[in-house]
Amino acid sequence: MSYEGPEDEAPQPRSRRALTLTFAALVPVALLGWLGWSALGEEPDRPAAAASPSASAAPGGPSSPSPSAGSLAGKVVVIDPGHNTGNFQHTAEINKQVDVGNGKKECDTTGTATNAGYPEAKFTLDLAHRLRALLEKQGATVKLTHDGDRKWGPCVDERARIGNTAHADAAISLHADGSAEGNRGFHVIMPGAVHAGGADTRPIVAPSKKLGARVASGYRHATGEPFSNYLGDGTGMVTRTDLGGLNLSTVPKVFIECGNMRDKSDVALLTSGPWRQKAAQGISEGIVSFLHES
Repeated sequence: MSYEGPEDEAPQPRSRRALTLTFAALVPVALLGWLGWSALGEEPDRPAAAASPSASAAPGGPSSPSPSAGSLAGKVVVIDPGHNTGNFQHTAEINKQVDVGNGKKECDTTGTATNAGYPEAKFTLDLAHRLRALLEKQGATVKLTHDGDRKWGPCVDERARIGNTAHADAAISLHADGSAEGNRGFHVIMPGAVHAGGADTRPIVAPSKKLGARVASGYRHATGEPFSNYLGDGTGMVTRTDLGGLNLSTVPKVFIECGNMRDKSDVALLTSGPWRQKAAQGISEGIVSFLHES
């Protein structure tokens, strides 16, 4: 606890007896105050980057909340861990073309990896587990599109369908980028307006934009990771119309590229368990903030 200013000086005692009585009266009060402070406990430390104003907000995003347990009761969140560690062994299956509304794309891809071989799919599944635990602690019902229990996939159209079938209040796909060394930072991908084939994102464009802003704010606040220096014009926000997981979604949904697995600065973070916990915390705070406002 801190004080806004110095304590007032006590008046000079008129007698030793008066001083003794005053001190005796103050001791229980001070003791009660100390016990109250001890019962409350200290607030957990935040990363140093969180103290910076530039690290505490994203365009359109408020400061991260401190939600109470059970505050998401009745809410459904779908988490999509990008790719699958077994995809590389099932190239025929993942190369199959699927309809994404305004065209066709591969069922899935292998994802990227660090130069040392740490795969994106392993990163995303670990992050998904951490995020699920945090959201469930807040009372949300959380569904994963896969939990490392499939040999490959699922395809991007199925990933979208899982969120739709669950009637998710929010859905998020977790990824890490594979750009060139020196390209670093994170960005959030939001759906653009697509109305073609089996896709119609028009009802979810606005809420997904709000979700994206809240996730970017929470993530930046918790991790200190900078906005991408190679996509999004320094805003950390990107809109795309070529991703099946977004095009086919009927619920508010975004992707987050948590960093670049080919940049040594980002790799040091992405491969750190404690840092991934901060990443999960930031994403969770963004989702909670969005759901409280929905």
